[in-house]
Amino acid sequence: MCFIMADPIPATTAPSATGASPPAPVASEPQQFSSVRLPREGEILGVVIGTLGGGRLQVQCKDGKERVCRIPGKIRRNIWVRDNDIVIIVPWEIGGDKKADIIWRYNKYQAEYLRNKGFIK
Repeated sequence: MCFIMADPIPATTAPSATGASPPAPVASEPQQFSSVRLPREGEILGVVIGTLGGGRLQVQCKDGKERVCRIPGKIRRNIWVRDNDIVIIVPWEIGGDKKADIIWRYNKYQAEYLRNKGFIK
């Protein structure tokens, strides 16, 4: 009986011993953005300074006021907001000096872009 050896499977396509997929490639330099969402009329930039629980966060706004902000349900399911994140808020019509809704969170590369362009300190 004669066995013919087939070409070995290349190491790049062979599954790992644990069955996990190979690690994703790491970008060597920050992403370049064609556009970064900026606050529109009635919107304010802010920095999350603390969590209060129940989907509410304490945010220091660019206008100098500190507001209790809530994360609406459609955003709460899709993003995770942590301390020191840069966010866009919309103050409430009633009690807008103390309360607001978070409508956008910037990732770290977008936040760095805003710092470089002078939108935030």
